[in-house]
Amino acid sequence: MEYTVLIQWILVIGSSLLLLLLSPKVKTAERFFRATKGNRTPSVFVLTSSLVISWIFAKSITNAANLGLKYGIIGGLAYACYYLSFLVAGLIIFKMRTQGGYESIHQFLKTKFGSSAVVLFSVLIAFRLFNEVWSNTMVIGLYFGPTGSMPYFSSILVFTLLTLLYSLKGGLSSSLFTDVIQIFLFGFLLVIILGMILPDLEGVPLPETLSLGGGIDLMLVALVQAFSYPFHDPVMTDRAFITDPKTMKKSFLLAVPIGFVAILLFSLIGVYAAQLGMAGDATVQVAQSAGIVLTLLINFIMITSASSTLDSAFASFSKLAIMDLKIGTPSVSAGRWVMVIMAVLGTIPIFLGAEILSATTISGTMVIGLAPVFLFWKMEVPKITFSIVVSIGLITGICYAVNFLPKNTNIFGTDYGSLLVVNLVGTMICFAVFAGCRCWFKYFYKND
Repeated sequence: MEYTVLIQWILVIGSSLLLLLLSPKVKTAERFFRATKGNRTPSVFVLTSSLVISWIFAKSITNAANLGLKYGIIGGLAYACYYLSFLVAGLIIFKMRTQGGYESIHQFLKTKFGSSAVVLFSVLIAFRLFNEVWSNTMVIGLYFGPTGSMPYFSSILVFTLLTLLYSLKGGLSSSLFTDVIQIFLFGFLLVIILGMILPDLEGVPLPETLSLGGGIDLMLVALVQAFSYPFHDPVMTDRAFITDPKTMKKSFLLAVPIGFVAILLFSLIGVYAAQLGMAGDATVQVAQSAGIVLTLLINFIMITSASSTLDSAFASFSKLAIMDLKIGTPSVSAGRWVMVIMAVLGTIPIFLGAEILSATTISGTMVIGLAPVFLFWKMEVPKITFSIVVSIGLITGICYAVNFLPKNTNIFGTDYGSLLVVNLVGTMICFAVFAGCRCWFKYFYKND
């Protein structure tokens, strides 16, 4: 066991130092925050690779495997539905760029809804980015020791520090460059892992009947949140504005099937764990039961996915603070300081017992108010509309997080029944209020 942990430390430190060595060192703000150099922008291949690998989080792999353990292949399908977010965001932002001429989400919000909307939106996406730090690094810690142990905390701190170092070197340019390396490594490792477990997998059992309690409730939650979830993720939306619109659209559409299939395949680890009668974290249990080789492979793929997401989160938060909110001078040094601050603050929840899946489901509920804002981005409404509908979603998410809900909320009686009800009702209220604001604008506001 000590030998395995030693090799895992070598993998973490060695891979991070290699990325630090290979990452481009940039000196201009344009390359640091937008990964552009003159007229040169990322290609379809680079952008698609970056989108996919930065969204196949370590926490996503863990969640997909655990849902496969709990619900079988339906659990994997349910979580994979979140990857329809690429389709929604790609089509909407393409129209915003080509028809509206917007160069960023923040520009759109400030133009249409004013500065208050920019501030509220920035708070939401900052919360999202902080979630990305702790929810991915804590997955790494699970492979070094039990939650709360010294090896657990030390591995998280070392991994976060090393990823921060190569992120500081090139910002978004480093993120895109390393994403290409990581997508190839990810695919190679995935093939090997599946090759080791599939021969022993006794088929993929399909449910005789589909039921809400069999994972369909979570699938419906993902489908509802797919219309709002992508717009509060700057890791995704920042990449939608760094190339020409056609390249962006093609990359986003390609990312849908690639990400969907990758997550579905990872859920097979959970299906395999279920057939062996395992309990707990599926990826950890399968790795430990299959010997040192599979343990190291799964650990390495977690390192790959976690680092790709973490460096993207650092780059996006840096851009948010310096370029979008214009805090401080728009310089590379200012962006690097912001990354350091985020690394420190984003690690704190690790010591507070946060749960991995809640980083997706709760933050996704908090932003359901973004759905009508972006789906009907061309519609004229009063500026206050954004603050009203987004605040409704925010309050809904907070009430769910603190369990401040009516006792009969879970009318379906399933694991995610309450979450489904909250998202359905909350989303319908947001759309209804948006429609009401539209009517007010059309029949009363314009005549005031």
